Amino acid sequence: MTGPSLSFIIFALVAAAVSAYGVYAFVYSIYIRYRFMSLGQDTGEFKDWGERLRVTSRQVLGHTKLLKDQKSGVMHLFIFYGFFIVQLGAFELIIKGFILDFQWPFGQLYPFYTLSQEFTVMAVLIAILYAAYRRFIERVPRLKPNINATLVIYFIAGLMLSVLLSLAFEARWIGLEPSWIRPFSSMFEMIFSFVGADMAKGLFYFFWWVHLLILLAFMVYVPQSKHAHLLFAPFNILFSRMGPPSKMLPIDFSDETAEEFGIGRVEQFTRGELLDLYSCVECGRCTNMCPGSNTGKMLSPMHIMTKIRDHLNEKGEAITSKSPWTTGRVLGNPKGFVHEMEDVPFAHGAPEGFDPDPTLHTGIRPTLRTQGASFHLKEDEVMNMNLIGDVVTEQEIWACTTCRNCEDQCPVGNEHLSLIYGMRRHLVLMEGSMPAEAQRMVSNYERQSNPWGISRKARVNWREERPNLDVPTVKEKADFEYLFWVGSMGSYDDRSKKITFDFVKIMNEAGISFAILGNQERSTGDTIRRLGNEYLFQELAEKNISLIEKYNVKKIVTIDPHIYNVIKNEYPDFGLGEDVEIFHHTQLIAQLISENKLSLTNEVDERVAYHDSCYLGRYNGIYDVPRDILQAIPGVTLLEMARNKEDGLCCGAGGARMWMEEDEGVRVNETRVKQALNREPTAIGSNCPYCLTMMSDGVKAMEAEEVSTYDLAELVAKALG
Repeated sequence: MTGPSLSFIIFALVAAAVSAYGVYAFVYSIYIRYRFMSLGQDTGEFKDWGERLRVTSRQVLGHTKLLKDQKSGVMHLFIFYGFFIVQLGAFELIIKGFILDFQWPFGQLYPFYTLSQEFTVMAVLIAILYAAYRRFIERVPRLKPNINATLVIYFIAGLMLSVLLSLAFEARWIGLEPSWIRPFSSMFEMIFSFVGADMAKGLFYFFWWVHLLILLAFMVYVPQSKHAHLLFAPFNILFSRMGPPSKMLPIDFSDETAEEFGIGRVEQFTRGELLDLYSCVECGRCTNMCPGSNTGKMLSPMHIMTKIRDHLNEKGEAITSKSPWTTGRVLGNPKGFVHEMEDVPFAHGAPEGFDPDPTLHTGIRPTLRTQGASFHLKEDEVMNMNLIGDVVTEQEIWACTTCRNCEDQCPVGNEHLSLIYGMRRHLVLMEGSMPAEAQRMVSNYERQSNPWGISRKARVNWREERPNLDVPTVKEKADFEYLFWVGSMGSYDDRSKKITFDFVKIMNEAGISFAILGNQERSTGDTIRRLGNEYLFQELAEKNISLIEKYNVKKIVTIDPHIYNVIKNEYPDFGLGEDVEIFHHTQLIAQLISENKLSLTNEVDERVAYHDSCYLGRYNGIYDVPRDILQAIPGVTLLEMARNKEDGLCCGAGGARMWMEEDEGVRVNETRVKQALNREPTAIGSNCPYCLTMMSDGVKAMEAEEVSTYDLAELVAKALG
């Protein structure tokens, strides 16, 4: 009996050495990124493991987020599960290089295993070719045609083809006839039927090496590229924040050791936020849905993630003296890309007649082009680079409307708003930097607790305009069921006061026992908090909670989704009792209708294009309640816009944008009104005073005054008998 030949020993040693280096480079790349993430702040203890595992299972295994875009979702589903299935065949193929005609001992099931492997390989190959079609032929705007994307397509296609070709030439070498259990490799076997056994042996080992080298190269490449999401995304989803989405976390101002507030340096982000950066797949879904990107603003949520990630790599290398790259910067970190598109970027107003998409009146190409031109990292010493200014511009930070469309669409659980809020807090609390209009608004809140600076003593004056309505204050009526939190818009703004009047009329009609705080009411501080002034927000929140406790309030109702969200989801962090319930006025109205406490007998002949409020919808998941109300009003026809419910476009007022000038691109509210007008409505309906103001202004700007704008409470009041 003879031992292995010298050539076989050399072959085995080379294969082992190459594989060992590949595994080392793979582990090293992951470890270095873990080191860089560890530079961030400790995230703290994680709880709710049952819910975390359920969410992770749904999103990772069920692809619930990915399938929001069905084309790419189904494509990814084939690739994702295909890779799991073909791993068994990949190991078998590698062993075949050492043991001729090796087969797993599956007995009678082996033919079906082989058949499943071949169909899976072909399914993955078709899926990756479709991915190439979408990126390079269809040219989906959100997908960047760069070297990273191209390499991944080549890697996956090469892996699948090398499997089929290796199996085909193995069959030619050992004399196997084409078979139904090997349909696709048999097809190649028949194509190359002229190849003899000796040449087939050589070609088998050629494609065997091709497969092994591509597999190892892909493995090394993955953690150094945008495909690091394959490794980090499941953990990112598992360790993401549970509870209310996009909930802002408090700053502990009592901590005397704290020297800075907010995020001014990349290492001030939490480790969870830095994990977001490596999880980003650069699919562009966030940017594709962002109202800023869609209207020509510099803001692109995807680029915020990728620019901070690249800055983390540069700074992490400087701090740890460890390079994150094992394959060189060219493959791991291209210094920039040019998004090849015909559109010319604009930053100070759109060209005359600009209308990027005739269907939705939105488009992200100008923003992507502008970002592409600015995506080159500076050559300055990285330790002297400013996170805000050199990496992310203030222009981008202030353009965000905090609508959550980016986070809702992200398939890997990234929380873009957390990064933006942190940088806003730094600008406001540490540098006192914010747009001039926002500064005036903050001063007005500090002096009079409303954005216009109108006297606090005038907050309750709206009652005098409708003396026929019964609107008691908490001082006038000690025993009440609901505290009606009117809000600054409902108290001072002439258009929003009409919502207040009609909602009071509805409550009076239904016999609801309620009271208002009157001049004791302050702003809840939502706008202030989203702007970044956490200190003023906490001051307002603590005073408001004291009032709630003073009057033993157990139920609060409001017409403002921003007030609803901040009291319901964020006030508990500052001591609001768990026994206090908060209702949006649409919830209460829907309840009254279902209990037959409102007589809706008057016909309201309106075709209503309904606009979803971000803070009621994406923040709190309330989509059906407003639609149920509209469908209960006699004569109303509900019209859905092209972007509705979870995909609804923001009105442009959130994140304190209501109080800032909009001087980039086209106006968000006008874009949204165009989407509504496409349905040929007689009215646009909303459930938020901010949205109603923006829709009303948009209708005027579009010179479509024949279209009315209503809050749902106004439509219900019209229908009251």
